[in-house]
Amino acid sequence: MLAVENLTVAYGRTVAVQDLSLTVERGQVVCLIGANGAGKTTTRRAISGLLRASAGRIVLNGADIAGVAAHRIAAQGLLQVPEGRQIFGELTVAENLELGAYLVDHKTEMRRREAVLARFPRLRERLGQRAGLMSGGEQQMLALGRALMGEPKLLLLDEPSMGLAPLFVDEIFSIIADLKAEGTTILLVEQNASAALEVADTAYVLETGRIVLAGPAADVARDPAVMAAYLGG
Repeated sequence: MLAVENLTVAYGRTVAVQDLSLTVERGQVVCLIGANGAGKTTTRRAISGLLRASAGRIVLNGADIAGVAAHRIAAQGLLQVPEGRQIFGELTVAENLELGAYLVDHKTEMRRREAVLARFPRLRERLGQRAGLMSGGEQQMLALGRALMGEPKLLLLDEPSMGLAPLFVDEIFSIIADLKAEGTTILLVEQNASAALEVADTAYVLETGRIVLAGPAADVARDPAVMAAYLGG
């Protein structure tokens, strides 16, 4: 589904990501873990076309999308839930969901909206409410629902647990597990290493812009350095 090959991303003279390679197979959940500032969000933004890579290839379903505009990448089915949710707070829940389906006709939009509301009953109760008045956990559900309105071929999740109460964190990761069971392909960028490794098939550990460890998530979770740095072992 996705192959990132020797990706380098710089902000001026500062190299944030260097020579990064990863793959996401169809139907997998792949997690990218690391501390704050490791380059996780930069990687996600480069993959989605919001940042231009300095070098490397980004191949989605066999097509090189490096340098392609973000809206064209989204139209190819690579959709994202960005760090901090970035919902439109002044718009209603219904309007936020509608924006996630701007490429399809009204009948398709209504079918997808019903599927999203069945998955997130809280959103059904708040369709007419301004999104900015909801709790952080509800806003995260809305951001995820908005992405699902596009029926993503590849879903990028950036720090979905950030700033949420433990109960909502458990609920969000339960939803990720459900999406995985349904065959959704996911690239999960997450600082909560324990939760990410539990739901993922494959894991990559990023430090100061470089991949330092990769493999099956269960193996990575047992690595002594990962346990010490991220799992409290």
